[in-house]
Amino acid sequence: MKRRDFFKKGAKGALAAGLIPIVYSCGSVKEGIGAVSETSDREEDEWFQLANGKKGRPERKITVDYDVVVVGGGAAGICAAVSAARNGSKTVLVQDRPVLGGNSSSEIRVHLNGVNHLKNGLPERETGIIEEILLHNRFENPQESYPVWDHVLYDFVVREPNLTLMMNTQAVDTNMSGNEIKSVVCWQLTTEKLFTLKAKVFIDCSGDGLMAATSGAEYRTGREGKAEYDESFAPDKPDGWQMGSSLLMSSKDMGKPMPYSPPSYAIKYTHEGANKRRKFSAFHDGIWWIEVGSDSDIIGDAEKNRHKLMGYLHGVWDYIKNSGKFPEAENLALDWVGSIPGRRESRRFVGDYFVSEKDMTGHKHFEDAVAYGGWSLDEHNPGGIENISEPPSYFHAHFHEVYQFPFRSLYSKNITNLLFAGRNVSQTHIALSSSRIMATCALMGQAVGTAATICVNKNIWPREVAQKHINELQEQLMRDDVFIPKRPANDPKDLAQKASLIFGSTTSTGAAKKLTNGISRDIDGKINHWQSEGLPANLQMEWKTPISLAAVEIKCDTNVKKNIMMRKDSKNDKIFRNHIPPELLKTGSLEVRVEGKWVKLGSLENNRTRLIKFNFEQVKTTAIRFNMTETYGHENAKLFEIRCYS
Repeated sequence: MKRRDFFKKGAKGALAAGLIPIVYSCGSVKEGIGAVSETSDREEDEWFQLANGKKGRPERKITVDYDVVVVGGGAAGICAAVSAARNGSKTVLVQDRPVLGGNSSSEIRVHLNGVNHLKNGLPERETGIIEEILLHNRFENPQESYPVWDHVLYDFVVREPNLTLMMNTQAVDTNMSGNEIKSVVCWQLTTEKLFTLKAKVFIDCSGDGLMAATSGAEYRTGREGKAEYDESFAPDKPDGWQMGSSLLMSSKDMGKPMPYSPPSYAIKYTHEGANKRRKFSAFHDGIWWIEVGSDSDIIGDAEKNRHKLMGYLHGVWDYIKNSGKFPEAENLALDWVGSIPGRRESRRFVGDYFVSEKDMTGHKHFEDAVAYGGWSLDEHNPGGIENISEPPSYFHAHFHEVYQFPFRSLYSKNITNLLFAGRNVSQTHIALSSSRIMATCALMGQAVGTAATICVNKNIWPREVAQKHINELQEQLMRDDVFIPKRPANDPKDLAQKASLIFGSTTSTGAAKKLTNGISRDIDGKINHWQSEGLPANLQMEWKTPISLAAVEIKCDTNVKKNIMMRKDSKNDKIFRNHIPPELLKTGSLEVRVEGKWVKLGSLENNRTRLIKFNFEQVKTTAIRFNMTETYGHENAKLFEIRCYS
């Protein structure tokens, strides 16, 4: 049913078609539509309430005001909502599933990848909010359980005092005033409630981007041809293909032979004529190339493709179990089978800049860079498992170093107060093949969440942030521990920049003066740290004249050259680790010198973050001393930055 037909036929017709039961009437800002729902405001509802002996009807239409509305609770949406809330905006996060995490959740179980490895074989791991999340999981979920991961994410979000979480809620429409979104209409499945959420700024991190699409934001789908952006990896001519969705599973060794009979909907799989790159290595943890794409409406075909994928998954498992070619599978049994495919691509919204392949491979420098990526360009076979003669992924074009991602690609070209983050941002299909990775999307999310608060505080739109306030956005992101390649921090409010002396009690590598150079990691072959020689140790900073001090912020070491995301295989090697980083600082304290005497103003016990913050009543001081006593296993303490604020 087309969207306009939906309005003509009304709720009864929509219900018959199996659509969401909302019918609109005249009177809203948007032409011909308002927010009236038969399900949330039912005149014929015969509700007899035994508690009071009266008849009535449930009132389930609710309007709420926020500063920022974020739609989509994956990695990008969580980071957008948390960053907006932490920077002062009253924020709501709207998630259409019963769990957070998007493709990484227990419902889908995709690894939360980022810059996993460059051509030098090492990662360049993301910091900021996404690292906080991954560290939180290492502390709270050492057993590496995906259902527990859902709850770790839930805890991470609901503990934010300025953030409201709405689960099982889908944003289905927008009310507009010209090119400005005034409110978004949301349906909450579990409560039969229709919410109208008003805000200054709206952020779509939902992947598919229904909310943004209903606002009239320009978008495209399919693959650009080579000529449009001079992309060497693009097809010769543009077409409608989008990378497919995958359905995953996992198996368990039962210690005895386990028979398997495929269900009725299984699709027979023989591997006959399959490309040699369709491998079965580590099949017990799932096979990512059980994938189905689309050359047309990948969203509209989602249920048809889900049914196909369930059939293909069981067909492949039947082949593994019963073809006789995998004797090692004799004792294996399925212990989890996904029912929700993980989607890679659908809508891509148009911003003021469209990122392309050569922006990435040429490492284009953007004055408005706010995020980075480095997963290889990774073009999947558009037909997926339905085109088994082709390889599942055509190539992995690896990067020597990370690339920048610009802010102008994270807001709408034609809707004034709409931002987006994740796989739906302004970029070509080929660029998406790299930047779609969840940790990269998370960096975009933190950027737009921070930008949204600037919009709220200054009463401006995202485009004006890009044109007039990009330095403020970048500086705040870097203060919040986001790394921006080739962009050293230079916050004029940072009193550490004015210190006359900085030194450590001991030094094994690096130099204490590196902690104020604005680069908070070792990168490009250069050292930007100070490391003690043994513990305990301390770092001291001096000023010639007294300063007013109320906050000290320190970035310690978590070894960004190793990934810490959860994996099904719990890998622990040169690139991945499955435990708390031993380099992370665990305990310490902060002292300030007042009238010649050292006064303790803060202590660090069981620290769990790379960014350490001490906030206290303002004092006049001429020196600070940061004492480090213990890490989570490393013999030395390593720091990358120290900042001071009044």
